[in-house]
Amino acid sequence: MENNKAPKVPTIVPIRFNKNSIDGRGYDIVIGKNILANPKRYLLPLLSRAKVAIVTDTHLAKIHLDGFTKTLEKAGIVFHTIILPAGEASKSFDNLELIVTRLLSFGIERTDSVVAFGGGVIGDITGFACSMVRRGCQFIQIPTTLLAQVDSSVGGKTAINTEHGKNLAGAFYQPQGVLTDITTLKSLPMRQRKAGYAEILKYGLLGNADFFEWLDKDQTSGSKKPMGQAILDLEEKETIKAIEVSCGMKGQIVEEDEREHGRRALLNLGHTFGHALEGAFGFSDTLLHGEGVAIGMALAFEYGATHGMIDPAQSARVKSHLVKLDCPAHINDIKTSERLNADQLVELMMQDKKVVDGKLTLILPTAIGSTRIVKDAPVASVHAFWQKQLSQSNP
Repeated sequence: MENNKAPKVPTIVPIRFNKNSIDGRGYDIVIGKNILANPKRYLLPLLSRAKVAIVTDTHLAKIHLDGFTKTLEKAGIVFHTIILPAGEASKSFDNLELIVTRLLSFGIERTDSVVAFGGGVIGDITGFACSMVRRGCQFIQIPTTLLAQVDSSVGGKTAINTEHGKNLAGAFYQPQGVLTDITTLKSLPMRQRKAGYAEILKYGLLGNADFFEWLDKDQTSGSKKPMGQAILDLEEKETIKAIEVSCGMKGQIVEEDEREHGRRALLNLGHTFGHALEGAFGFSDTLLHGEGVAIGMALAFEYGATHGMIDPAQSARVKSHLVKLDCPAHINDIKTSERLNADQLVELMMQDKKVVDGKLTLILPTAIGSTRIVKDAPVASVHAFWQKQLSQSNP
C-alpha cells in the first residue's frame, strides 16, 4: 500500500437502481490494483467531508490496516477505527451494538461515511449497523477477500447471525460504492481463496454456461492450467476478469430485483444446503461459508439429477470441476469428527429466509448455466436425500 504510482485504469462495473425514480440511486464497483494506495483518487470523491470510520477485524488489522491508514493520513482524511475479532462469530448482536455505539461516539453524521474494510463478515455487519445509525448513514465497501470481492460486497444485503440461523437479522442497504483492490488478495491463504472461488463458480452455474466453460478450460499459454486454478493463483488478468464477470452478473440481477422478491433468489444456488451445513457446525471455522456453498452447489446438482431435473453427467461435471481444483465437493471433505443427522439439517433448512408459509424453496439447476426457483420443495424428499448423503459419508 506504500506504492503511490498511479494504477492502470481500473474496471468499473456500474449498478443503477430505479433509474426513473426521484432518488436516482446507484454506485460503481471499481476493480483494479493499488486502489487503496490512491485514496485521493478513489475514496475521497465518495466522501461528504474528509472523515471516515473504519470497521475491520483483528486479522486484517495486522496485515493491511497500518498501510491503509497511512495513505489516509497523507490524503488528509481523518479516521477512527473499530476492530472486531476475526471470524463468522463476530456477526452478533453484541458486536452490532458495539459498532453503533462507537460510531455515535465518533460523531458520525448521516452524510458521513463508514468504511467496511474486510471480508464478508465485516461488510455484512458494518452495512447493517450503518442502516441503523441516525436511521441511515453512508458506507463504502472495501472488500479484501475473494468471496467479498465477487459477491457479498455487492447488492446491499447486510445482516448478522442469530441462534436460529445465518443472516436472519438484517436489512437491504446499499453502499455508496465498492472499491476492490486485488492486491489485498495476496495475503489470503489458499483455503480462503477456494472459499471465494465457489462464489465465482456459482455465477457460471446459475446463468452463464460460457463463463463456466472458461473457468473449466485450460489456459492456451504458459502452464496451461485451468482458468479456475489461475484465479486461485491470483494471476492478474484472469482474477480481474472473474471479479468483473461475477459483479456484472450480480449487479444486473440486483438491479432487477433488489429485495429478492423474484429472480434474485437464484443467487442462492447452493446456499440453502450450504447454510444448513454451516449451521450444523455453529458457523465456525470448521466450514467456511464458501466451502458450504461449494458443497451446497454440488448437492443441489446431485439432488436435481436424482429427481430428473438435470442430466447426471452435468452433475458429475460440476463435482469433477471442484475436485480438479481441490475444492470441497462432498460432505466427506469437511474435516470434522462431528456427526450430522438429516433431521437437524432439514430443520436448519426450514429456517432459510426463502421459506414462505412454512414451505421450503430450493434453487435447483436445469443445466449448467440454467437454474430455476422450486417453491414448496417436498421436505420428505429433501430429508431422504440428506439421509442418503450422510450414509455415504464418514463425518
